[in-house]
Amino acid sequence: MLENYLPVLMQMLMAAGFAGVTLLASVLAGKSAKRNKMKDSAYECGMLPLGEAQPRFSVKFYIVAMLFVLFDIEVVFMYPWAVIFKDYVAVFGAAIFWWMLSFVGILLVAFVYAWRKKALDWSS
Repeated sequence: MLENYLPVLMQMLMAAGFAGVTLLASVLAGKSAKRNKMKDSAYECGMLPLGEAQPRFSVKFYIVAMLFVLFDIEVVFMYPWAVIFKDYVAVFGAAIFWWMLSFVGILLVAFVYAWRKKALDWSS
């Protein structure tokens, strides 16, 4: 039974050996470079790095992103409902349709609220 695992063990040993040899080779080859201030500075396509590295994003960007994720996840909940709708109409009758319609109504109220608060308006 253990002879079935011998190729797997050999492959793991070869992978570990290869990783160790390449790591050792890079350490030995990399020691010759001398460090100085110019080499340690960040390279920005030939431009001197001035200011902050990351630009600040507007809060509006994050609000729109959260609203997108929220409404996207709500639509994902509609897909399983649509798949099983035919099977459960016989059990629940028209109530299953009205439940989903009330769910969509709540989403619509939330969307209108976000629209009125100008959360989706990029110009402001």
